[in-house]
This record gives sequence, structure tokens and C-alpha cells, in this order.
Amino acid sequence: MMKHFNVGGPCRPEDHYMLPVASRLPEVLRLIEQKSYFVIHAPRQVGKTTTMMQLAQELTATGRFTALVISAEPGSAFNANPGAAELAMLGNWRADAVWLPAELQPPAWPTAEPGSRVRQALQTWALASPRPLAVFIDEIDGLQDETLLSVLRQLRAGYAQRPKAFPWSLGLIGMRDVRDYKIASGGSDRLDTASPFNILTRSLTLGNFTEAEVTALYRQHTTETGQVFTDEAVALAFHLTQGQPYLANALARVAVEELQQDLAQPITSEAIEQSKEILIQRQETHLNSLVKRLREERIRRVIQPILAGDELIEVPEDDRRFALDLGLVRKVNGGHLQIANPIYQEIIPRVLAGSAQDSIVQETKWYVLPDGRLDIDKLLTAFQQFFREHSEHWVERFDYKEAGPQLLLQAFLHRIVNGGGRIEREYGLGRGRTDLLVIWPYPKGVQRIVLELKVLRKALEKTITDGLAQTLEYGERCKADEMHFVVFDRSKKPWSKKIFNRTRKLRGATIKVWGM
Repeated sequence: MMKHFNVGGPCRPEDHYMLPVASRLPEVLRLIEQKSYFVIHAPRQVGKTTTMMQLAQELTATGRFTALVISAEPGSAFNANPGAAELAMLGNWRADAVWLPAELQPPAWPTAEPGSRVRQALQTWALASPRPLAVFIDEIDGLQDETLLSVLRQLRAGYAQRPKAFPWSLGLIGMRDVRDYKIASGGSDRLDTASPFNILTRSLTLGNFTEAEVTALYRQHTTETGQVFTDEAVALAFHLTQGQPYLANALARVAVEELQQDLAQPITSEAIEQSKEILIQRQETHLNSLVKRLREERIRRVIQPILAGDELIEVPEDDRRFALDLGLVRKVNGGHLQIANPIYQEIIPRVLAGSAQDSIVQETKWYVLPDGRLDIDKLLTAFQQFFREHSEHWVERFDYKEAGPQLLLQAFLHRIVNGGGRIEREYGLGRGRTDLLVIWPYPKGVQRIVLELKVLRKALEKTITDGLAQTLEYGERCKADEMHFVVFDRSKKPWSKKIFNRTRKLRGATIKVWGM
């Protein structure tokens, strides 16, 4: 049976293409040697469980350690009942240990009082094990409130008895960094008090793949099957995913299993682009969990200014870090936050304006010229009327009201452009702008149309002057055939004063300005 790209659950070396532990967490072996307790945190489906399971197996195989990944997830059903949570977890840990050699498996758990069972069990196992015990507790942030606090206190209480009477080394694995454990355990939602788990040596994050690692992963498929990914396909896959492991695997899986099953044919950049659209349309488990996060207030406070191009000055630092930990945003250009990757950049506005997009009654054919090009002037004129009639209703219904005008135009465009083209997005954080590039294939070539969107926050002429320069810069960078600057006026002025269409020239380029 051939190996394949995995998009569900931990990877197994015998079944899946995967990267070695040493390249993903180079520091963790030293921490284990130093008897350290540490945290591994990263977004969902980045490879935390896979990496630590592989590490545990390798450590056990050396003959030096009894190493195992155990899960706290069964306890999450009992977050208000620590005693019940302990019993659920301990029963599961015994099942997790079944693959260990018999002499390394845990002895019978001791009888203990609620609130001490985890500590007593780990102590008993460490004393009985013929080798130092290294335990990695997965899904730790599935625990909340009293149960999380109880487990962390028990681990802290046993820490001083390591390595003979408690695990030699212990890792907590989850999406949250340790600073957020206090929030999850019912404490303050700001970082002004001590963590309930203050014995860790390091907090490590498992990062995305580098472009070289995506290349290495895809080459495993070539070695296995002979099917080649072109250099352009690998570069596009990395660009679209920024190395997010689930997305990198998912793009490749769709490409090789659905779009190009003939192993004699290479995987091209066109196949990767098609794979992206399929993933976005399906919104499978990973992307669906992303969507749910967008409804959380802490996340909304970070994402909404990015979508609107506003500053993040008023956004608390721990909210920014939380969004980073979840993998929704990344830091670029010395610290500016940006949506984590182009796939997320596409799916977030689609989801946030999904109800509007589904309700808009427009057909692509209305806006296609006889030669197949998109009539963007006709499209924007139609949107002006739509915005005049419906914007108040729709913007108020959006969760992200500050970015409502931009989301509504993107929903309108998607309704049309999805009939044959695509939209790429950039968000000008702190510059009050959203940049869109519409790519529209037609019989004689590809039409490239730039739209810059801005909410009016100062004098109209000053806004237009600044916007023209920004639109031209973006248009030249994208090699655009047409450039349009859209200004949304959210004041109470009459619509007759807000709706306009002007043509301006800047350094020899024609830019159309649309007021709404």
C-alpha cells in the first residue's frame, strides 16, 4: 500500500508522508535530557501530536526511557468535576500505553482521593518503571475551569519528586501557550497574575513548514510514486499555505488523488490552484474550526481591524498573542500582524459575508463583454445601487460591522467572479485599506483588475489623493490592466452626495474613483 498525504489525525511513518522530529522540534531532546517540564503549543493540525508520538517512540526504542503521549481529552467532559475527569483520563492513559513493552506499561493505579489521583498515578508509574519516565500530555487545553486547575496543581506538587518518584520529563501539548492556562482555569483574562503552572523550563511552539520542508514532503510522493510536483506547483503551494501543515498536505492530497490520478502526469500550479478552490468550498474540519474561532470576541478584536485596514493600537497584547497561537495571524515586516496565509485571507471574508453572498441575486453573464472580458464598470455601477439600497440592512447583520462595507463588496464580487475567475486579497493594516486583485481569464488572455477599498475617515479630496497613490502602487505591482479606488462614506450625508464616479489620471495611469 502506497503512502499518502494525511489530513486526519496523527501521521504514521508506515502510512503517511511526514517530516522527522529533529527538523520540527530541535530543542526538545535537550529539554528532556535536562529533566525539564515544558509546553508545546501550536495551532490545530500543525503536527503536535504526530511529532510528539514519533518522539516518544524513538525515545523508547533507544532503551533509555519509558516515553508515551497520553491524552487529557477524556477529562474535558467533566470540567466541573475534577474527580470524574481524573477517572476518565486514567482509564484512557492505560489504553494509550498498550503499545509499550509489557515491562514498561503502568502498574495498577493506586486508590487515591479525588484531586490527587493524577499525581498518585504518575508517582506510582515513575517508581515502577525500570527506565526514567517521560510523559507528554496531549489536549491539555481541552480541560477548563476547576479540572484544569486541579491537574496543573497536581503536576506542580509532584515536580519536586522527579525523577525517581515522578516523571523525569513532562510536556504539556495544546493550542494555548502557558500564559493562557490561567484564563482557561477560570482566572483573570489579562496577564497580571501568576500562572497556575510555573514549573516549566521552556514554552516551545511548533512552527509551520518552511518552503524547503514543503519541497521535501512533496518529494517523498515523487520517490514513492514517480509523480513530480513542478517547481511552480511547490512554490504556489507554499505561498498559499505559508507552510501550514494541514493545508500543505490537503492541497497535495486533492491534487494527486482527485485532480491528477495519472502518476505519469506532473502536478502543476494549475492543479494546486484548483485544489485551493476545492478546499475553500468544502470547508472541511480544519477550515470549519477556523470559522468557529472567528465568532470569539478575543479573535474578533484582532481580525476586524485587519480586514478594515485599521490600527491594532487598542487591541490587548494577549488577544494578539492568542490569535497568533491559534495560527489565524502571523507577524510580517518586523511585527505587523497579517492574516496567516492566502487561503485564510480568502475564506475569512467569504464566511463572514456568506449570508449576503448567498442572498445576492446577480449572474455573471450580465457583466461579461462580447470578447469575454469582465465589465467592471458595469459591475461597480450595479454595486453602487445595491449598496445604496441594502448596505444598512446587511452591515448591521455582520459580526464584523467595522469591516462591513468591504465585506459586502467582496460578497458581491464573489457572486460574479466565481463564475470564471478569482479574487486575491491584501489588507493594509494601519493604512485603512483593503486591496483586491480580480483575475479573470478570457479567450485572448487574462484580465487583471485592481480595486482598493477605503472607508472615508478624513476629507474626501485628501482621501482620494492618498488613495490614488496607493492604488497606483498596488496596480503597478500586480501589473493590472485596470485600477479602481472605492471610497465608502458612512456618514449621514444624502446618498446623492455620496454616490459618484470619477476618472483621474496619475503619472500617466487612469484610475476610476467610485464613491458609495
